[in-house]
Amino acid sequence: MNKYLKITLLSLILFALFSAGSLFAQQLVYHPVNPSFGGSPLNGNWLLSSAQLQDNNKDPDAVDQTEQDPFADFQDNLNRAVLSQLSRALTNSIFGEGGDLQEGIFELGDFSIEIIETIDGIQIIIFDIITGNETTILVPFP
Repeated sequence: MNKYLKITLLSLILFALFSAGSLFAQQLVYHPVNPSFGGSPLNGNWLLSSAQLQDNNKDPDAVDQTEQDPFADFQDNLNRAVLSQLSRALTNSIFGEGGDLQEGIFELGDFSIEIIETIDGIQIIIFDIITGNETTILVPFP
């Protein structure tokens, strides 16, 4: 074979190999995952949950919520029940049987509650008899 023919044939084979490789190549594009850096906002929950799973550090001052005192739970439930009864009694005494507002001063334990109907709405003044603190609430008319 001729020397030029070998070189030409070899160059054709090399050209075919390099051009065929470029046909299957694609451009590499970086897409950030973190939403703080331009990634999809839908990745936020996944990133947070995976970070929390990997967190081995524990706060020494944190209260363990899994260990609760049953007596403390009972006391909380009892307090809620008593407050619920008091709120029902207060609602019945304020609005009466017919649902009409009854202005006046109501005594509940250590609290004095004054109900006043104003132009803007119902003004409720709660006075703590023991500490002397006073809280005013204005409930506007619908």
